[in-house]
Amino acid sequence: MGGKSWKDPSDFIDRIYVEESCIDLSYTREILNRANLPYTLIPDRGKPNDLDQDYVNNLSAGKKQLFLCENRGHFFKPCPGTREYQCCDYQVLNTGMNCPMDCVYCILQAYLNAPWLTFYVNTEKLFKELDESLHNNSTRFFRIGTGEFTDSLAIDRLTQLSCLLVNYIGKQKNAVLELKTKSGVVENLEGLEHNGRTIVAWSLNSPVIMKKEEIRSASLDERLTAAKYCVSLGYKVAFHFDPIIDHHDWQDGYAETIRRLYEEIPAESIVWISLGALRFIPSLKEIGIRRFPRSEIYYQEFIEGLDGKARYFRPNRVKLYQFIYNCLKMKASEKTCVYFCMESDEIWKEVMGFVPADKGGIPFMLDKAGRA
Repeated sequence: MGGKSWKDPSDFIDRIYVEESCIDLSYTREILNRANLPYTLIPDRGKPNDLDQDYVNNLSAGKKQLFLCENRGHFFKPCPGTREYQCCDYQVLNTGMNCPMDCVYCILQAYLNAPWLTFYVNTEKLFKELDESLHNNSTRFFRIGTGEFTDSLAIDRLTQLSCLLVNYIGKQKNAVLELKTKSGVVENLEGLEHNGRTIVAWSLNSPVIMKKEEIRSASLDERLTAAKYCVSLGYKVAFHFDPIIDHHDWQDGYAETIRRLYEEIPAESIVWISLGALRFIPSLKEIGIRRFPRSEIYYQEFIEGLDGKARYFRPNRVKLYQFIYNCLKMKASEKTCVYFCMESDEIWKEVMGFVPADKGGIPFMLDKAGRA
C-alpha cells in the first residue's frame, strides 16, 4: 500500500466501459468528462470483457474498471434481511454493484458473479421509482440507503450522484437518506439543500482492522475528518461498527476508535450507531482465504446461525458487544439510537437489557431517531 492515502478510492479506476444505449445520456457524458479516462463502448446487454469467466481471481482487476450501464431491474426495494433475526426495515436504493475498495470480509465477493465496478446511469428511472414509492405511500416513513451493494460515496468524485440524491430527498416529507461509506469523499455534499434529511454514515472498526482488512479505504483520521466536515455543513451523521472482529487486543482497538470518534464528533450530531459481529455465508470463507491468505479473520471458531451464516459463538459475541456497547453508552447522547444489525432478542436482552419490542421495534426506534 506504500502509505498512499485512499481517501478517494476512485483513484484506483483506470478504465471505463459504456453500454451503447447510455453513451448519449447527458449524465454519462458528465461522468466521462470528470473521469478523463479511456472508455470503450459495449453492445447493449453485453459485458466489458471476459474477466467474469474466472470471477474470483479477476476481482482485483475488475475493481479498476467502471462499467456505466442501464439498470433493467428495480432500483428501489426492501433490504434483504432474514426473518430469523431482528431487521430494521431499511429500504435499498441500488445505484450500482461492487466497489473499488477491497475489504477482506466483504460479502459481495461471494454475492456477485462479475468483477467490474458497475454504475447505473439511467437515473430518470431511479427517481421515477422513488417518486412512485414515496408519493403513493405518503403516510409511511422511509429510511433509504445506497450502501447495500456498493459504497455510497467511493466513486462520487466521478458520478456526483450524491448531489442529485441529497437535493431530491431534501424536498421529501416522508424519507431520510443514508449515505454509507468507508471513504473520505464528501466535497460534493457542500452547498446542497439537504434540509436535515440526509444522514452521512461511516463504517468504523478497530484501527488495526481498518488498516489490514479494509484495503484501499480511508484511514480512521480521514473518515472522522470527513464526518466532522459534514457536521459543520449541518448534516446528521451515523456510524456502523459492523463487522466487529475478534482479534488480538480488540478491547484496546475498539476503545481507541470510540474515544477518537467522540473527540471529533459532537455526540448530539450522531443519529444512530449499529453493532454487528462478523458473519458470512459459507462460500465467503473459501474466497476470503484464497484472496487474502495472510488474513486471520476466518481462522477462528464459528457456529452456523439460524440464517445459515457463520457467526462467533454466542458467548463470544456477547463479550464483544457488551464491551463496545458499554464504551459507547458512556459517551453517546440519549438521542442516539444504538442498535444491533441482525441479532436475536436474546442478544438484545443480555447486552442492552431490553428487546426491541419494548421500545416499539427497531424500525420505530430508527424512524424516531431519523425524524429528530
